[in-house]
This record gives sequence, C-alpha cells and structure tokens, in this order.
Amino acid sequence: MKIMDLTKEHESLFFVCLEDWSEEMKEAGNHKCTWYNHMKDKGLGVKLAVDDTGNVGGMIQYLPIEHANAVGQDVYFIDCIWVHKHKEGRGDFSKQGMGKALLKAAEEDAQSRGAKGMVAWGVSMPFWMKASWYKKQGYKKVDKNGMALLMWKPFVEDAVIPKWMKQVKTPEANTNPGKVTLTVFYSGHCPVQNLLLERAKRVKALYEHRVVLNEINTIHQDVFREWGILDGLFIEDKQVNHGPPLTYKKLLKLVEKRLSKLT
Repeated sequence: MKIMDLTKEHESLFFVCLEDWSEEMKEAGNHKCTWYNHMKDKGLGVKLAVDDTGNVGGMIQYLPIEHANAVGQDVYFIDCIWVHKHKEGRGDFSKQGMGKALLKAAEEDAQSRGAKGMVAWGVSMPFWMKASWYKKQGYKKVDKNGMALLMWKPFVEDAVIPKWMKQVKTPEANTNPGKVTLTVFYSGHCPVQNLLLERAKRVKALYEHRVVLNEINTIHQDVFREWGILDGLFIEDKQVNHGPPLTYKKLLKLVEKRLSKLT
C-alpha cells in the first residue's frame, strides 16, 4: 500500500469520492469538480491510498482553515477522510491501515506548509467520520456543534485552538403568498451535500410556480463568511438537513406538507 498525491488520471474518481459505481453520486452533479478547480491553488491537499494491485481504496482532502467551517490561525482542516468499504464497486479496503496512513501523510504535508496544527470534524455517534477514531490518533475534542465535534492536534506549543464558526444569519421566512421558499447553501466540496441542491432543483421543477429556490454558493469566502453556513438546506427559515442528506421523496413530502398549509 502507498500514499500518493492526486493525479489528473484519478481526478474523476476523486470527484465522486471513489464511488464511481454509484448512481446517487452521479445525481450530485459536477459541483465537486468546480470546487476543486477553485480551491486547488488555495492550499488544498488531496492524497489517495493505493493498494498493492494499484487500486485506489482511500482518500483525504484538507485545506487551510480559512476555507473551512471553522475559525483558527495557521491550521489545516481535514474536510474528509474516506476508505471505501462498500461491497459494490471498488470493494472493501478497510482494516488495511489506509486511514492511518492517509492521516499521517496529510499531517506531514500540512506541517511542511507551515501549519501549527491539524483539525478535523468527527461525528459523536458511531458511524461515518467517527470522532472516536480521531481520538485514537491523538486528537482531542475542542468544540461541539450538535453531533459534529471539532477534533484538534497541535504540532507546536503556541498553536491556537480552533473553534466552529458560528452561524451569522438565517434565511428569512417566505413573504410570497401561496409559495414555499427553499434556500440551499453549497460549496461543492462534498457530493453528499451537493445532492441537497440537485434534489431541491427537482422539487422546484415539479412545483415551478409554487416553490422559490434560492441557491447560495459558498465557494466564495465572502459569501460564506456573510452567512456562517457552508452547506445546508432551509425550508423558509428552518434548517431541515441534520445528518445524512434528505432523499428526494422526503424533501418532496416536507415541501408538499408546507404547501398544503398555504392552500
């Protein structure tokens, strides 16, 4: 097994988070490609884990904290680390040490770029992006936002502890009679989050004259800082995506329930 930097050859695989077999990933559109082209010259790091047969089984992406949903100084933020574990497609690459090797390579790269520490987000529940896994790798919890924990590993003594960015403002409730407003915040960094935008577009297309869709692209730092929201879906002024992305059917049901109250 070896760790390598992302190459042109593997970009299309990276854009779907190694799940080139997944129809759902195709539904997420090309937003991650757009995000990558915007961020690749702004300090973004991407590394892949390749097994002895040449198959890519894991990936990690990390970037200066200024472009992440957190606040800090001279720190790199792990946006995603993922080892493919599905039986479909590429197969199960777990239990081969890929995650640890990717993390170590990213930490060393961040240090070489002058970072004073590395921070990652982890989930307090025992599923994807587990905070407990980071704890085993020497990270500690320094902030919390619901189930999302901010996990921190300083490289030097004077490193400043980072924290989650606070939401600055919320979309306003709908003032258009008989209509429902959907507001989607998206940066493009994660296909799973990009699904929310594409599914909201489908709902808008179905209820063309009764749904207002606001698309807020947070790939631009000034827009992101204005709201303090990197990714999210709001119906009126209420955020409705907590955890895995809403299925199209679930989102449609929520919108139709809201529309029924307006008729």
